[in-house]
Amino acid sequence: MPEINLELEVCGGCNEKIGIKDLSSLLKDLNPYKRKEITVGFDGKDDACVYKINEDISLVESLDFFSTMVKNPYDFGRIASTNAISDIYAMGGEPKFALNIVCFPEGENLEILKEILRGAEDICREAEVSISGGHSIHDRKIKFGQCVTGLVKNNEIWTNKGAEVGDYFILTKPLGVSLLMSAYSVGETSEENYIEAIKNMTTLNKYAAEILKKHKVSSVTDVTGFGLIGHLDECTEESVEIFADEINFLPGSYEAASDFLFTAGGQRNRKALEDKVEFTFDDFALEEVLFDPQTSGGLLFAAKKDEADKILAEMKESGIPAFYVGRVRPRENKKFKVI
Repeated sequence: MPEINLELEVCGGCNEKIGIKDLSSLLKDLNPYKRKEITVGFDGKDDACVYKINEDISLVESLDFFSTMVKNPYDFGRIASTNAISDIYAMGGEPKFALNIVCFPEGENLEILKEILRGAEDICREAEVSISGGHSIHDRKIKFGQCVTGLVKNNEIWTNKGAEVGDYFILTKPLGVSLLMSAYSVGETSEENYIEAIKNMTTLNKYAAEILKKHKVSSVTDVTGFGLIGHLDECTEESVEIFADEINFLPGSYEAASDFLFTAGGQRNRKALEDKVEFTFDDFALEEVLFDPQTSGGLLFAAKKDEADKILAEMKESGIPAFYVGRVRPRENKKFKVI
């Protein structure tokens, strides 16, 4: 079969998320019916909802879908599936089955869709997730994602809240995906950097979560469309000191930011959050990386320093490119200080 390429969408992936301020404004006046079994739901900002089945176990469920942002449909399917499954890991759960969400233009080459579905199948096979159905419609643009259901023990549920003064934050994947995709779309970064970004986005957070389950953590989420600072903002009411020298970038992403190849999603994140951030030195490219939306980003978690050191060492030994992000400090005028 001849190679099939997709149109590169600079604003695809999690870069398409509705902005933080708009979403908050939209949701604040809604008051949906809530069953008593829902223990994590609409009233929070967590990665998935949790439905208590009995005293021991709960269902955990989430969905994600978006437009294409890579040229190969098989890779797109893998990325979308990896991203959707991640929310279950971020809640401490084990994903069990998935339903596909498909939007596809009428008259488009169906081999493209077959490759997208094949990519999703391969990721779900690695995650031991059964694809058990789905829904498809015609649309002007190709979009794909999944609704993923898992199980979690009630005493092992993680949420994105609860990081306390003295906790240290660690992230398990490098930053800069949207910046790199923007640069690649206009020929301003290498094929090698593009391939590294694909590898990053198709690495399941399963392996990082397995290590975390052996340790005590106070807050867990995954970093996606709201960028590092946006997701840190959800994890604590205190202030966070961000360690600039520790931040790990995807190759070529910092250079893309330096060349002003940033995205609309990154600018939405900056507009929503920049008043909360104090940068103690001038580094515009670093600022852009910290606001950059991530697609299928890593797990962001908080733990006490001794525990964090053990987790970081174990992750590095396992080949997970985890790194320190910062530490929680008593609340100051600005919520974030980049040092």
